Amino acid sequence: MGREKRESPRTEILGRLSGEVTVPAPMLVRDISRTGAQIECAFPLVLGSAHEVRLHLDDDTVVVRARVVRCHIADIGRDMVRYVAGVEFVDLPAHTDAAIALYLENLKREREAG
Repeated sequence: MGREKRESPRTEILGRLSGEVTVPAPMLVRDISRTGAQIECAFPLVLGSAHEVRLHLDDDTVVVRARVVRCHIADIGRDMVRYVAGVEFVDLPAHTDAAIALYLENLKREREAG
């Protein structure tokens, strides 16, 4: 066998080592507050699990850490299942909280004007 070229050599797992991978997936935000949101997606979210959620707030995009507090099936179709999850924002940085607050304020102003 050839000489190891990696800085940190890998060790073969002879048994089983499991894990998870986070993959960006589309979601729809049904409602939002400064402390959480209700989202809709194509897969179930595990209660208590934490996720990074990217929110496109008009011209601003923020990433928030969110913990799943509930999740249930919203719709079952012929070729799809839709889930609705309630998430609670965790460790929200001040600038992210401010961006969400501004978005909500602008949305309220638009609705009052329209």
